[in-house]
Amino acid sequence: MRQLFYFTVLLIITACSGQSSQKEKSTGGEQQNATRVQTETAPKKNKEIVTGEKKVSESEMIFLEGGTFMMGSEDGLPNERPVHEKKVDPFYMDKSPVTAAQFREFIEATGHKTEAEKFGDSGVFNLDKQAWELLPGATWQKPFGPAGPMAEDSHPVTHVSWNDAMAYASWAGKRLPTEAEWEFAARSGKNSGQKFSWGNEISVNGQYFANTWQGPINAPETKDGYLFTSPVGAFGENEAGLTDMGGNVWQWCADIYKPYPGSSESYPVQSNVKVIRGGSFFFDQNGEDSFSVSGRSMNSHETSLFNTGFRCTKDVK
Repeated sequence: MRQLFYFTVLLIITACSGQSSQKEKSTGGEQQNATRVQTETAPKKNKEIVTGEKKVSESEMIFLEGGTFMMGSEDGLPNERPVHEKKVDPFYMDKSPVTAAQFREFIEATGHKTEAEKFGDSGVFNLDKQAWELLPGATWQKPFGPAGPMAEDSHPVTHVSWNDAMAYASWAGKRLPTEAEWEFAARSGKNSGQKFSWGNEISVNGQYFANTWQGPINAPETKDGYLFTSPVGAFGENEAGLTDMGGNVWQWCADIYKPYPGSSESYPVQSNVKVIRGGSFFFDQNGEDSFSVSGRSMNSHETSLFNTGFRCTKDVK
């Protein structure tokens, strides 16, 4: 077993947690009130973006105008503080996390071998054993190992490391989002003070706004219709036109994880530990804070898990 898996599991149990893939749908502390709005972003149509290896249709990426916003939250977890002003330039972001079908196109075009495949295993939480394990043969194609079902095309790809995500982004002529870009997009480019990308409530009258965990870890309730991952976009879009900006899968960001400027947190910065954002469908000790717009966590760059995926961004030329 690789050394950093235990470090990863500790982080995930305390700040993430997850699994990923199947199960089709059967039948979403208040954030600090931002003081000003510098910009409002809307889903602005771009005709066709030419990337490194292929063309991206206007339906796949959303244009965000950029601007200044207040990043973080005084009402969330300690690592979300202090709130600070951040400026982002205009950029395009994938409307949804990269799907298994999209990742397959990359694999077929490049022959890339994921780190899970190189290691021969990947991180899965075994609900029967109630324990994390490095499951032999678990990959992006087989999220629950060789005996499990294939990853569904419309679901976010999982069991991809930060390094795998970087390789995909490079092939697509894109890049991973910065942590600031991710939060700016989750907020739809506004300082609205909403806790989540879609509002302030996880659900209203039984309607869920994201794929998140319900119930105790040993007795999942699946009130949102999914035990594991859901098809991207199944819970709708935020105001900017983006889907899955909270829940479903954790998403890799480009940044090295570090405390915010002025933070009282003591954390040894390590170049191989990267930011993840958005929370996932799986149980998380931090509950709602894990998939808030300001929620943040970390993982080592070679780690792959069944509740972690990614989406890409692209600079405006």
